[in-house]
Amino acid sequence: MRYNSLLCAAAVVAASAFSASAQPTPSPKTPMANPPRTSEGHPDLQGFWNNTSVTRLERPENVSQLVLSELEAERYEQGSTWVVNAKTQNAEKIDTDAAPPKGKASNFGLLGYNSFWLDPGAHLARVKGEVRTSWIVEPSNGQMPVIPAANKAFAGFGSFDTYETRPLSERCLLFGRQAGPIMQNAIYNNNFQFVQSPGYVTILVEMVHEPRIIPIFKSKADVKYRPGAIKPWFGDSVGWYEGDTLVVETTNVNPAQIQALISPTGKLTERFSRWSEDQILYEFTVNDPTFYTQPWKGEMALNRSAQPIYEYACHEGNYSFSGILQGARVLESQGRKPSIVVEGE
Repeated sequence: MRYNSLLCAAAVVAASAFSASAQPTPSPKTPMANPPRTSEGHPDLQGFWNNTSVTRLERPENVSQLVLSELEAERYEQGSTWVVNAKTQNAEKIDTDAAPPKGKASNFGLLGYNSFWLDPGAHLARVKGEVRTSWIVEPSNGQMPVIPAANKAFAGFGSFDTYETRPLSERCLLFGRQAGPIMQNAIYNNNFQFVQSPGYVTILVEMVHEPRIIPIFKSKADVKYRPGAIKPWFGDSVGWYEGDTLVVETTNVNPAQIQALISPTGKLTERFSRWSEDQILYEFTVNDPTFYTQPWKGEMALNRSAQPIYEYACHEGNYSFSGILQGARVLESQGRKPSIVVEGE
């Protein structure tokens, strides 16, 4: 009884939290005239920020516009996958102690992931005073101009030979979606902490507590990269200030980071500026002929968060990893090749 009572209480909290997220962060059309500054005189980006939103990197193919009216945005948001998912779960009175209802066992949205644990947002982002349907602003279709042969760079699970060949996220080493290259948003853990010092800027990502530690130079002309043989997670990032903007340039991404959106020879240029008291404007440009047919650009709003980031826990008490490898050994003993989809099953 206590377990069920806690579940009911959790559902109430989840519903309240979902409702509380109903108001998107306002965004003025022009940047603030005099942004706050650090003791060194640079724009103050410090604090906790969040990019939770229905908006994603790429625009859905059935949406032609980058900017929507408030009325169009409301219609769009009501049809969002995760908004619909939350409403469905709140409407369905699911007994979590019972077996899944017949025919719904594979329904990820309804049963695979309880919406209480998700924080995907309920609204499109407001950027530069506009309602945006994608972070990408160029090309105009809101899609990454991917070279078809390069698609394999964004996909792939490792082999089942050993734990060292499993994906980095499965091994809880890093996810990279929120940290980048190209900082994005996901279905939870979309919080960031910015810390500035005279020689560095650190962006601590809530997801898997991934840190970006960026050395700061006087100007672009003074930038010094690491030796090419050193290929850090999230790439080799260096930064400098141009007026009221922090500019960060990233290259030499570790090729093992298969979720990175630039190749080891590509270059990502990011610009961070205080757009308002409660918002940072994050702009990015990708120049990578290995992966893309043309350079592409995006804009994102990072909104002030009243809460700090929380410690992330991943595989503590999780026994499925050894089960995965043991299952692969059984298949091999039967003369079968382990794969994501096992033949005949």
